[in-house]
Amino acid sequence: MVDVVGPWASEKHQRLSEYIRLASGARKVFVPPKGTGGASYIELFSASGRSVIEGTSTYIDGSPLVAYKAAHASGVRFSELHFNDIDQEKTDALDQRIRALGGAAVVHNKPVDLAIDDIVYALNPSGLHFAFLDPYNLEYLSFDIIEKLARFKHMDMLVHVSVQDLQRNLDRYSVQGGVFDKFEPDWRKRVNPNQAIAPFRAALMEYWLGEIRKLGTMPAQGVELVVGSKGQRLYWLMFVAAHDLAQKLWSAVRNPGGQRDMGF
Repeated sequence: MVDVVGPWASEKHQRLSEYIRLASGARKVFVPPKGTGGASYIELFSASGRSVIEGTSTYIDGSPLVAYKAAHASGVRFSELHFNDIDQEKTDALDQRIRALGGAAVVHNKPVDLAIDDIVYALNPSGLHFAFLDPYNLEYLSFDIIEKLARFKHMDMLVHVSVQDLQRNLDRYSVQGGVFDKFEPDWRKRVNPNQAIAPFRAALMEYWLGEIRKLGTMPAQGVELVVGSKGQRLYWLMFVAAHDLAQKLWSAVRNPGGQRDMGF
């Protein structure tokens, strides 16, 4: 069992791996024997842990294995791993791959809105937590997920926001409402849909970022825009954390020449 991904997945994984490496010092404060509370890694859309790049015979690790190996190489492992995917064949394959590396994970096989409750219930409130939210589209990036994770004092999040989905389906989402209602509740009260496309997109994303700030956490100043081989805008990587140290580490990871805003 493997997943099919675009060639840009490696760039995303590079950012993930580098952040985990740089954050090893922070993890060390929380994991035994020096610390308490532990350090956990969370993925709600984990897939199988192994991928093939579309149109090639090149196989790469999926993000769960990238994260596990990066922490191991840094000398400070995560004390807990929490993975979820609605496809049981994928979660079974991931569990076997983590075990083959000498690790152990709590693996869930549920819709994400159910899995998030199980995971946050299991997390130590005093621990250091890092969640990688990597859904295929906006439909599964419910604001409720971010809200529940942000309740923890030490919670860093790296969030994949699909630009392609926003651009391709803006009209449908704004009329039907269901996806946007989950992605950013009450958006209709704050954003005027009767405006040009680019300002409408920008207003939606600024409202979303503002709602994240209200949770007591802070999106990083720069967004990481990932583009395809033809220059098409694919997705943003948005880093969210409440503490200055985490923000500084992400600043060292992200492309220094990257965007400072959403680019609409």
